[in-house]
Amino acid sequence: MTDPTPGAPGSREKTTAKAILISIVAAVGGFLFGFDSSVINGAVDALNDQFGLQDSPLLSGFAVAVALLGSAVGAWFAGPFADRYGRVRVMLIAAALFAISSIGSGLAFAVWDLIIWRFLAGVGIGIASVIAPAYIAEIAPAHIRGRLASLQQMAIVLGIFVALLSDALLAGVAGGAANTFWLGLEAWRWMFLVGIIPSVIYAILALRIPESPRYLVAKGRMEEASRVLANVLGQSVESVQHKVGEIAETLRREDKPSLRDLRGSAAGLRPIVWVGILLSVFQQFVGINVIFYYSTTLWQAVGFSESDSFLASVINSLVNVLATVVAILIVDKVGRKPMLLGGSAGMVVTLAIMAIAFSQAVITVGEDGSETPNLPGPWGPIALVAANLYVVAFAVSWGPVVWVLLGEMFPNWLRAAALSVAAAAQWIANFLITVSFQALADIGLTLAYGLYALFALLSFLFVSKYVQETKGKELEEMVA
Repeated sequence: MTDPTPGAPGSREKTTAKAILISIVAAVGGFLFGFDSSVINGAVDALNDQFGLQDSPLLSGFAVAVALLGSAVGAWFAGPFADRYGRVRVMLIAAALFAISSIGSGLAFAVWDLIIWRFLAGVGIGIASVIAPAYIAEIAPAHIRGRLASLQQMAIVLGIFVALLSDALLAGVAGGAANTFWLGLEAWRWMFLVGIIPSVIYAILALRIPESPRYLVAKGRMEEASRVLANVLGQSVESVQHKVGEIAETLRREDKPSLRDLRGSAAGLRPIVWVGILLSVFQQFVGINVIFYYSTTLWQAVGFSESDSFLASVINSLVNVLATVVAILIVDKVGRKPMLLGGSAGMVVTLAIMAIAFSQAVITVGEDGSETPNLPGPWGPIALVAANLYVVAFAVSWGPVVWVLLGEMFPNWLRAAALSVAAAAQWIANFLITVSFQALADIGLTLAYGLYALFALLSFLFVSKYVQETKGKELEEMVA
């Protein structure tokens, strides 16, 4: 499959197996991102029992959400580190953090040290959230960049799916997440410990991929950049030299790249940076991660048994994976902006249905005085169907497309720094949504899902006015 490449005389841009394989390897960081952020889902109730957090919902919620603060820190520093040390070296740092945090979380002896390990895991997640889309965008041919960049989201949702499936299997075999399993350790501990395996695989694979050609050009290593472009894109020597020249021109500057580049002519940030930040914030404010962080506990609260709740969470995650496949197939044909608009519209409808469904909940008071909401008649199945359709609307649009845009919408000299700030904003927004959900749920799930529906509506209006289409454009065409 070939397409003419604008700006390169006589060149033809190819879809090479190397470009695809290298992008897949880079996206493994997204798998760890998804796995590590969701693995705590199946362990929440067992952790509350283990560390006596039943009467400390704030501390319990913080233990779940602290990884998101670590992610904001990791994302903030990932861009500058990547500009200084290279994309591949920063991938290796992320892999090491994932492995260390998996061991620490699995062997935690108190809630305070679990919080430390989960924060460290978050730093690794934040780094991966920046490096993977930046690297893939910089290595991929323009005509399939959307599909290859979408592999990041595919890897994330696969990581979520494997984490939830692993949690369900371990809890099922052990007879419950709090029950003793291998080597005298509880099943919830093994939920964290299995994260060592993908961490090691990621590190090994990262050592086998080339450095980003745009990073190499920025460091003056032109011959290396030419070799990488020739191997990955399969272009002629003339075309490669032309491409290296284009990259060098967009990177030409007297000072080193830094976060100061984000400022515009006035005291504020550049408009394109604000667009990236708001895309990131809206991706989280529609409430998607509430489904994945609290789904098991949520479905138990509306009448599902523990085993059925795990199954519902796995089904939710599988739907996420399948919808992401659809997004990968169409993103370079339909375009980024139409997909975001369609996804926003779908989320408005499904979230509104979920809000209506939970407004019908009947509160049951237990012998201990605890209150449990139950959905009567058809409302339980309606809520479950709406939740899955909501996941479809998100996964086929805002899930992958935001990462595609963040990887490609910024000019070369601004990309790493801008992506860091946008990703950090995304993790802060994720944290706010996660820690606020329990308080909103205590008032009423109707309020929670109604609020997310409002943000979905605002996201539609924002995209329609401020987001520009980037389909098929070379990275060297992007302007600040």
